[in-house]
Amino acid sequence: MFENLSERLNRTLKNISGQGRITEDNIKDTLREVRTALLEADVALSVVKDFTTKVKEQALGTIVSTSLTPGQEFIRIVHDQLVETMGAQNAALNVAHQPPAVILLAGLQGAGKTTSAAKLGLYIKERLKKSVLMCSVDTYRPAAIEQLHTLGRETGIPTFPSDPKSTPLEIARAALDDAKKHFTDVLIIDTAGRLAVDEAMMQEVKQLHELLDPTETMFVVDAMTGQDAANTAKAFADALPLTGVILTKADGDARGGAALSVRQITGQPIKFIGMGEKIEVLEPFHPDRIASRILGMGDVLTLVEELQRKTDAQKAEKFAQKIKKGETFTLEDFLEQMREMKKMGGMAGLLDKLPGGAQLLAQVNTKAGDKKMAHVEAIILAMTPKERRNPEIIKATRKKRIAAGAGVSVTEINQMLNQFGMMQKMMKKVGKKGGMRGMMNAMRAIPAMRGMMNGAGMGGMMRK
Repeated sequence: MFENLSERLNRTLKNISGQGRITEDNIKDTLREVRTALLEADVALSVVKDFTTKVKEQALGTIVSTSLTPGQEFIRIVHDQLVETMGAQNAALNVAHQPPAVILLAGLQGAGKTTSAAKLGLYIKERLKKSVLMCSVDTYRPAAIEQLHTLGRETGIPTFPSDPKSTPLEIARAALDDAKKHFTDVLIIDTAGRLAVDEAMMQEVKQLHELLDPTETMFVVDAMTGQDAANTAKAFADALPLTGVILTKADGDARGGAALSVRQITGQPIKFIGMGEKIEVLEPFHPDRIASRILGMGDVLTLVEELQRKTDAQKAEKFAQKIKKGETFTLEDFLEQMREMKKMGGMAGLLDKLPGGAQLLAQVNTKAGDKKMAHVEAIILAMTPKERRNPEIIKATRKKRIAAGAGVSVTEINQMLNQFGMMQKMMKKVGKKGGMRGMMNAMRAIPAMRGMMNGAGMGGMMRK
């Protein structure tokens, strides 16, 4: 997400970074470019006008800090205004209520409400350590009820057995009684949507709100709908006392306009952002971190939190000690590291949060990279434990057997073993020389990595 906006803003802000002082003349063209970048990113016109007006007022009224150049000061102002536009700070989910705390999800059909219900349920269960019951009241689309049951089985979260022949109000009342009876902490209600805003849908969701008195009324919106997201958000905000927004399918939108528009239009914070199809991929929305991503500064805090949550600390420490001692890096080690990377959302999920990662993502085909990693995993799994520990014993006959087992060609086996051989040498150098510098020098010996590192992406980042 934000790739196009990030690239355009970074290119635009470079023009002013070397200026000696901020004047109305030298920011006029830059502001025009910023305005164009925001409009191309599908940010609502009213939000763009407000944004550029405030940036201009602050820039011209700012005394430049002694530690910053005027150009850097202007970039800081743009960053701070992005943060303010998206909501200043993360707004926590409110479930501090006498059980059950009710969360009502509303939005158009196809926005991702049902998947978001399961993602939110898993977030509450795993991170907030509370019991959850999910319930679909979408009687117009029985498949939605079944979909929630399937997601419930996948996440281990109970789902209420909704009867499609009952009315949404009857189902919601029964689910609320069931949650009270079993002392469930949180009840998530997945409401019905339509292809467009209509009176019948709004009337129904209003009645559900009145019956359930939810602690959270969340508007679920598809980031890929762009400008329409703002219009739909306004309709729901006018009809319901919204408390927050869940922005879905954000990984599929390179523009990011919805994230900058929805908060301003609804007056309510974006509380969560869905960055993938996997059920666990729901991030709390931190405006300051998202602003940093947009301006190419990365999001190291979220990356560290994900590492702490998703990776095995003991395994990581064991691996680090092994490399430090100069022990042999095996294919089993390589497989383990690939699986850890997958937990982080693959190559794209990792690069997106690194400083300079947005530029590197534009150069690297991450989907092809993730596909290749899947092939490598299949090849390693087709080997015997002895072969994984001693790849030098893999000769012609073994290669044919492994290729057949992994469903790849012998040529791919050879390529993978050659690249792994170079990686082994790199790991030995890290152990001998120590630190990141030894690793970076060794990585430059690998042709595929050399191109990535000596370009404007990671290489530029490392030189800074």
